Amino acid sequence: MAFNSQCICYSFFFFFIVSLSSLLSEAQKVPAVYVFGDSLVDAGNNNHLKLSTLKANFPHNGVDYPGKKATGRFSNGKNSADFIAEKVGLPTPPPYLSLTSATNKSNLFLTGVSFASGGAGILDGSDNVFGETIALNKQIQYHSLVYGELVKELGSVQAQKHLASSLFGIVIGSNDLLGYFKQDSSIRSKYTPQQYVDLLLSNLKGQMKRIYNLGARKLVFVGAGAIGCCPAQRLQNKSRGCNEETNYWSVKYNEGVKTLLAEMKAEFKDMVYSFFNTYLALLNFIQNPAAYGFTEVSAACCGLGDLRAKLPCLPIARYCSNRKDHVFWDLYHPTEMASEIFTKLMFVGSRQYVEPINVEQLIAA
Repeated sequence: MAFNSQCICYSFFFFFIVSLSSLLSEAQKVPAVYVFGDSLVDAGNNNHLKLSTLKANFPHNGVDYPGKKATGRFSNGKNSADFIAEKVGLPTPPPYLSLTSATNKSNLFLTGVSFASGGAGILDGSDNVFGETIALNKQIQYHSLVYGELVKELGSVQAQKHLASSLFGIVIGSNDLLGYFKQDSSIRSKYTPQQYVDLLLSNLKGQMKRIYNLGARKLVFVGAGAIGCCPAQRLQNKSRGCNEETNYWSVKYNEGVKTLLAEMKAEFKDMVYSFFNTYLALLNFIQNPAAYGFTEVSAACCGLGDLRAKLPCLPIARYCSNRKDHVFWDLYHPTEMASEIFTKLMFVGSRQYVEPINVEQLIAA
């Protein structure tokens, strides 16, 4: 009788494990998420850069993150990369630089990795400002190493299938634009705004093709937001209104990116993509805050001085208690709440926000 009871228990346990595995596989919509970008999606790469002055591994960052820990995310909590991973049933892609000392890297890369770095841009040279960052070109170099590890682990054919089914998130361009339109910019003496945007797009075209050649087939490109409305840019205006010139060229950059992606799609028939119109989404937050649950759209939550934007979110700064009411966490970055709403719009938004298809449709494609 005891033997039969054990059999029943083991059978039930086996059935439970099989059922759980089935549920997990259904919840996991893609095999992996690979992230390229800047501080909007940095999960801690800059923590590992000794010479970088652009880090978020100290309070009050992370005050709403699990464990109330500052992880290197430029946010009070989770950022868009975290929410994208949650949406597809995966853990947040770990920072690439946190894995470099591991002996068996291949397994660690199977569910994705983040190359994103605070301060990163399309153009090399951001490190001249921030001491050290991982510019997009370097991020792609790192991905080429990951590609090699995956081929070693899975074989060439299976590695290609794995990458073709994975999501590739790209969040880049804002730092390049902000660098041009900051008050003490030296770039403006070298290029007109149009020349500069053309330069960005020319470089980005080559970079995007390299990412494609390294296995990416499902691309989620997050466009530049209405960055002229961030607290740091507002502070440059006596009226404390948005910097309309910066916003104008953010729109022009986004238009160029959309053209670039459409051209790539025409050239590479097996590529599918979603372009998220962060600019429009952020502008809607600002112009119609009540619809999204916001009450403060101009000032940062964490910082010091006018608009809490004269000094950044340092440990000596004050931070607001009503963080879900704020669009901006600090000088430049959205709050966890804003990032979560952005991600929801990416996944299920109409063509007003994401085109030609949203991310749910991209995954199914």
